Amino acid sequence: MTSRLVVVSNRLAVVREGESPVGGLAVAVHAALKDQGGIWFGRSGETVATPSSAATITHDDHMTYATIDLTRREHNEYYSGFANSVLWPLFHYRMGLVDYRRDDFDSYFRVNQRFARGIIPLLQPDDTIWVHDYHLIPLGQELRREGVTQKIGFFLHTPFPAEELAAILPRHAQLFRPMLAYDLVGFQTEGDRSAFLHYMQSEIGAEIGSDGTVQTPSRTTQTGVFPIGIETSEIVAAGQKVKSSPKIRRIRREISDRTMIIGVDRLDYSKGLVERFRAFERLLDVYPDERNRVTLMQIAPPSRTNVRSYRQIRRELESAASEINGRLADFDWVPIRYINRSYGQDDLVAFYRSSPIGLVTPLRDGMNLVAKEYVAAQDPENPGVLVLSRFAGAARELTGALIVNPFDTDEVAEAIRIALHMPLEDRVRRWKGMMERLRRQDVHAWRRQFLDALAATAT
Repeated sequence: MTSRLVVVSNRLAVVREGESPVGGLAVAVHAALKDQGGIWFGRSGETVATPSSAATITHDDHMTYATIDLTRREHNEYYSGFANSVLWPLFHYRMGLVDYRRDDFDSYFRVNQRFARGIIPLLQPDDTIWVHDYHLIPLGQELRREGVTQKIGFFLHTPFPAEELAAILPRHAQLFRPMLAYDLVGFQTEGDRSAFLHYMQSEIGAEIGSDGTVQTPSRTTQTGVFPIGIETSEIVAAGQKVKSSPKIRRIRREISDRTMIIGVDRLDYSKGLVERFRAFERLLDVYPDERNRVTLMQIAPPSRTNVRSYRQIRRELESAASEINGRLADFDWVPIRYINRSYGQDDLVAFYRSSPIGLVTPLRDGMNLVAKEYVAAQDPENPGVLVLSRFAGAARELTGALIVNPFDTDEVAEAIRIALHMPLEDRVRRWKGMMERLRRQDVHAWRRQFLDALAATAT
């Protein structure tokens, strides 16, 4: 593509000169904007009493960022309220945690209108606009209403709910119909796209083409599956770099001759952390010979602490870790090391490299890049084993993992046991197959495939 790119997301990742972007979206956006030029637009993260109608423009490391501020009320209703207390639990099949309020719904749309009005003065006639994630579902419609005719694509990083769940949401058609204002809507998996197409056909009355197009009397929207990848080559290089680092030596000294299982997740109820702890407990109960021989290191930095359900999951997880450790620990061994803080990329790679088992067991996840990073960080001569939930999007690609149902405590425990004793030949064979996929479908391929498909949509 030769047109300028305008990327829009709820928040943006400002990378200072000399730094490297972290995270799949940040890596892809920075690479795309350096190739094509353009702007990354999002909210600043600051709350103000009276926000400006115009975006604030900043330049850093050959990048252009445009941000808008929200009021405290807008943040509470749009972000903490509708986006993360309604859409996030709905999209992750946790209907019991959905806290719908009409005021939050209305505020969500008003903030999307403010995004649109902030973007429009920055646009050039041949721009391509790429909108990201569940915070901004109606943004395409708001841009069209303001007269924007440029190509607009939307990528959903989360799962899309099954038709029956989507229809539970009050005023659901008012939320989902605007997705047809986009020229291209992208999903992580074929299952997500299929759920979207079924919803549009049954609830909106759209015609679905054999090629995944969604057609209404007013316009045609293309759909596609674009599983997001990681910066594979950089993770591999980081794994090589840390293999003899002081960090690795320190980890091994702390763990001694025990086997470390690593889990790295944002503290979120969708990640299945309590269920993971209970599966590890089950392993130690069913196979007592593993006690004092294996340790679960769970890194879970807090997030969205102003949302009640997130405070609740933190209490549940702390209670589970305390109870399991209190019952099973010995004077020189703690079964679960539970850490509530974040680590940088180099530190995480060191943890992955030091862990013969990666335990990634979300109850539902759009993709899960930790699973991919764990595989890429491994020692090719002695790789670890990935135990992966079937409900993570990554399970469609990383078929060399031990695929488990995270709701089945015994199955997860048994998979850990198998991983602990898997022969080297089997581990290498599984790892090579997964690495072939990760090298071919990295984050740059994801970005190119989406933007090429967007460029190919009919005008």
